[in-house]
Amino acid sequence: MSARRRAAVLGSPIAHSLSPELHRAAYAALGLSDWTYDRHEVDEETLPSFIEGLDATWAGLSLTMPLKRAVIPLLDEISETAASVEAVNTVVLTADGRRLGDNTDIPGMLAALRERGVGKVERASVLGAGATASSALAALSRICTGEVTAYVRSAARADEMRGWGERLGVAVRTAPWDDAAEALHAPLTIATTPAGTTDALAAAVPEHPGTLFDVLYEPWPTTLATAWAAHGGAVVGGLDLLVHQAVLQVEQMTGRSPAPLAAMRRAGEAALAAR
Repeated sequence: MSARRRAAVLGSPIAHSLSPELHRAAYAALGLSDWTYDRHEVDEETLPSFIEGLDATWAGLSLTMPLKRAVIPLLDEISETAASVEAVNTVVLTADGRRLGDNTDIPGMLAALRERGVGKVERASVLGAGATASSALAALSRICTGEVTAYVRSAARADEMRGWGERLGVAVRTAPWDDAAEALHAPLTIATTPAGTTDALAAAVPEHPGTLFDVLYEPWPTTLATAWAAHGGAVVGGLDLLVHQAVLQVEQMTGRSPAPLAAMRRAGEAALAAR
């Protein structure tokens, strides 16, 4: 019988996280009956003591806000992907006691887009300028051959997005949020804003839209996603991102590949339906 292994998602607030449902579904499908995955309410202040208290039964951690940057000084090594956006959402704890950080949000975004048939795009739009927007730019650096326009609410946010563009090798143009309806005409539009922010844009969806990637999964569908689909456009949702980034986490933490994408998606859909 295999030894007990533990993993968990950390953040604050954390009660809403779907990660336990996704990871537990993966363990069940992979026959990892001795693996557990839980939620832990951890903030920036309590993170160091939590990390130091981990014993040899721990295999890995998923991190959400506000810990993705705070964890970096506590790790032995981080991947190039994580370093590119200064954000770690995955920690793998090795048998020799090392703490390795990675970011599966970025390849998760790319995998979610590939699943919907989106490979290379000649230009793209990003709605918003937070942490998820920088991950979106990192993903776009790999698939967008032309300009990315970021629609933001302040000059400071515009400066941030242009700075991320320079760092990631993406040609970023910024535009005011008042012009956000223009974003919907790009072949790929990525919405990274909080719930309700894009509702007013639903009336501006063009006759023949491209692909919308709305990173929200609750509430779902968003008003914008509903209007987009009604016009025949392809829609990628937040659950798609959540599942794909979790697939990569499961593979890294367990060493088993491929992780059971379909079972994990079903578990996520069931958990959302039950809320």
